[in-house]
Amino acid sequence: MKTMLHCMSHSPLVGFVDPSPEILDEVNGVIANARKAVKAFDPDLVVLFAPDHYNGFFYDLMPSFCIGTEAYAIGDFGTLAGDLNVPQALAENLAASVLDSGVDVAVSYRMQLDHGFAQPLDELVGGLDCKPVIPIFINSVAVPLPSFQRARLLGEAVGRYLKTLDKKVLILGSGGLSHQPPVPELATANAHMVDRMKGSGRYLPDDEREARTQRVIAAARRFVEDQSTLHPLHPEWDQSFMTLLSEGRMAELDAMKNDELSAIAGKSTHEVKAWVSAFAALSVMGHFNTTDRYYRPIPEWIAGFGSLTAYTEETL
Repeated sequence: MKTMLHCMSHSPLVGFVDPSPEILDEVNGVIANARKAVKAFDPDLVVLFAPDHYNGFFYDLMPSFCIGTEAYAIGDFGTLAGDLNVPQALAENLAASVLDSGVDVAVSYRMQLDHGFAQPLDELVGGLDCKPVIPIFINSVAVPLPSFQRARLLGEAVGRYLKTLDKKVLILGSGGLSHQPPVPELATANAHMVDRMKGSGRYLPDDEREARTQRVIAAARRFVEDQSTLHPLHPEWDQSFMTLLSEGRMAELDAMKNDELSAIAGKSTHEVKAWVSAFAALSVMGHFNTTDRYYRPIPEWIAGFGSLTAYTEETL
């Protein structure tokens, strides 16, 4: 079975608060090379692990993991909006297989997605519906959170199912690395925001969505000027994390507690569990090799920005 993986950070701030032209050109070059590699691989199926940011998943019912059998993107922060091309029968079979493996996963026949899913599909695949794609949500902001171990076991279960398919599969992981943007928390939010987080935020009025966008942009600008205004980025942790994945040592993260990760690298760093699931899925296919590793802390995007590609040995 031929399998390609690509994991990459995302940021809603792209195009709103950008780094210097030199850095932006560098990152755009990394993305262009990854997109070229995806085009050359020409996958039959894309499996995308990604988080949400209280745009599609809320506390009225917050799963740790969810597989979409139908899905659409809302187009927040100017990202693509519209339906994904989800192969329903494959997604249903995947969910059944993951459950049979002992990993609890929800399913959604109307999955609402934000920039965490839309951005990698746009930048790497060319659009929301140009390839069959199965979206897999990993809760990365709404406590209680799944552990690194559960994310790894999810990925391995997904990989075992994918291994049975006679298809070229592209596995994507979207999110991270170290960062802590101004995402609301249930314990400290005001009554209006708590109501939004419990489900009424699923269909935000345009003016409120715009206000939310502007709050994030303003926070990024303050962070560029003074990086004590938010949790600092942690390049050393980011690089060590990418090394663990490159070497197939995902299980070493099992012992890290969620509070520990939040304290070290920021509360939104839990998005890296999408990378763990992606690499765990790839690891089931056999030996793999990584290539095109890139990392740079980018305060303008409130993110340690990383990009990493891998292939199973038989794919090379």
